[in-house]
Amino acid sequence: MELIRINKYMSQQGIASRREADKLIEKGFVKVNGEVVTEMGLKINPETDELEVDSVQMKADKKLITIAINKPKGYVCSMKATRQDPHIVTDLVNIPERIYPVGRLDKETSGLLLLTNDGTLVNQIIHPSSESEKEYEVTFDVQIPMGAIRKLEQGVKLNGEKTLPTRVKKIGPAKIRIILKEGKNRQVRRICQKVGFPVKNLKRVRIKDLELGDLQLGEWFYLNQNEIEWLKR
Repeated sequence: MELIRINKYMSQQGIASRREADKLIEKGFVKVNGEVVTEMGLKINPETDELEVDSVQMKADKKLITIAINKPKGYVCSMKATRQDPHIVTDLVNIPERIYPVGRLDKETSGLLLLTNDGTLVNQIIHPSSESEKEYEVTFDVQIPMGAIRKLEQGVKLNGEKTLPTRVKKIGPAKIRIILKEGKNRQVRRICQKVGFPVKNLKRVRIKDLELGDLQLGEWFYLNQNEIEWLKR
């Protein structure tokens, strides 16, 4: 994956704006792979580098909100529209607060996505050590055999590194539910491709204990405090 400036990555993940991120770095409140960051322009690899932020230093008076949305296909998890990708997921949520996607769903993937300005929640969901469960419904063009499913369950090598084991349930001849505890870039699509079964349709249906349920495409709701606390566990 292409390296990205640490302040830009923190902004994309909803931890802080770029300016706020630079201030947190300057004060020594940001670590990468366990080491305090001292270089403002440091670039990191989000797939392999572990980011830690002392969220206590975030603005105490900021109104923290978290929203769950059923992201439709065609929308990107970015804070800035481009000519190539004019539709960003925050366009679907008309509120005054500035919120950020927690992690990413690629443009062609639908389903459950969190949007927040709560840096603590972001860390709890995306930090590799949290091993937050995320469940996806995957549809293929053809029937997927049990042999391929067992390979997915055991873990698949991506870029020379084996992914963590998964849990897979077959729910139709060409449809499965798969549960991951890590969040590598486009991981579900890549591991399915690796075992010889390209994904036709992909939808995330659960993050930790929060389920998509019957939330319609493009619809969203505010999480209550109990739901947020469950996600932070």
